[in-house]
Amino acid sequence: MSTEKFGHVDFPMNDLQIKVRSLPVTSGVYLMKNAVGEIIYIGKAINLRARVRSYFSSKSHHVKTDALVSHIVDIDCIKTHSEAEALILEASLVKQHLPKYNIELKDGKSYPYIHISADAFPLVAVKRRTATDITSGVMAVVDGSSKGARWFGPYTDAMLIREAVTLIRKIFPFRTCVPLADKACLYQSLQLCDAPCIQAVSAEEYRRNIKNIILVLEGKKDALYDGLKREMETLARDKDFEAAAKVRDQLRAIGALYSSSPDLNYFKEAEQLERALKLPRRPERIECIDISNTMGERAVGSLVSFLNGKPDKSQYRRFRIKEVQGIDDFKMVAEVVRRRFSRLKREGLAYPDVLMIDGGKGQLKAAQEALALLQINVPLMSLAKREEEIFTAGKREPIRLAQDSLALKLLQRVRDEAHRFAVTYHRLLRAKKMMD
Repeated sequence: MSTEKFGHVDFPMNDLQIKVRSLPVTSGVYLMKNAVGEIIYIGKAINLRARVRSYFSSKSHHVKTDALVSHIVDIDCIKTHSEAEALILEASLVKQHLPKYNIELKDGKSYPYIHISADAFPLVAVKRRTATDITSGVMAVVDGSSKGARWFGPYTDAMLIREAVTLIRKIFPFRTCVPLADKACLYQSLQLCDAPCIQAVSAEEYRRNIKNIILVLEGKKDALYDGLKREMETLARDKDFEAAAKVRDQLRAIGALYSSSPDLNYFKEAEQLERALKLPRRPERIECIDISNTMGERAVGSLVSFLNGKPDKSQYRRFRIKEVQGIDDFKMVAEVVRRRFSRLKREGLAYPDVLMIDGGKGQLKAAQEALALLQINVPLMSLAKREEEIFTAGKREPIRLAQDSLALKLLQRVRDEAHRFAVTYHRLLRAKKMMD
């Protein structure tokens, strides 16, 4: 059988090379197998293809890695939507399969674990297990009790697992005080703790959160979703709508944790915006159009696009106004909207979840008429800078959000970026004119 040089290792021309080259570029977990189908190594990656290829392309490996590579015959992968999810899944699979080449405290390092104490109101913390914990099986004592405590891990990325725990705490609050405090603290107002210290939560309800955290750490996503849905439906039938809404928010936040952008801050912003504008769903892509001109000269339009609360500069667009003479912001807005959306429609591309116009009622009406001519229905709004009023199609009165509203801050962030992008382009054109 012919061979080909694959990095620094000679491999038969079989399916392994093809499989490695065809791995997805998403985050996930990879499982390396030997000739008899045993899983010999499990790892996580933010980019599966790049990470796995690196094993075969590096010119200098450690002895253990060289030994691993020499035994790889097949590779499977499990795609995830985020690196945090991949990290949690990796740890649960390593614990399940105990692969030969996975390093678990064998190289002298002390890897972090997630420890859940056995108290009436359990503590959740990222900790490192001592040699005594590992060899004797004795759990670390927290608040005088060790019976029934749980350890999850080890995790190879301390920073990432701390980030994951921070995200989980925003969904399922828990205490961090040792010993249990005798008064509420800042974490209650931040909604990161339900304040068992002042009996603001029952032990049963608190342990429900802990149970759900354990399901997250065990990678049992389906069981977590099903349990929360049943609980929400039960609470709704019992007409406990406030509690049902809280569980609903937890369900949506779990979706954010497992999404491609597990930014729960953005989740909260988008959640508020969905409610304020009565959108059909939580927005992921928001686009904003702004016009910049000096007395009608060299007028330009800009379009910025935000995906999950962050600028997606690959989708930014600039427009030199071609059809409007003089000063007429309304017609300029209409031109940019028509040019942008006619192209999206012609090329079969997705529309944004929300289109925002920098301006007031007039700009909004111009954009609305342009979309109507194209027979395109997109949630549309405008943000008037003077009073930060939000105008929406079909409503005479503006929506006024509190100045500290997360939804308003999101819209301001998008609007300000659109304005910056438009002004920058306009200045560039003016500078070119001066040089002509």
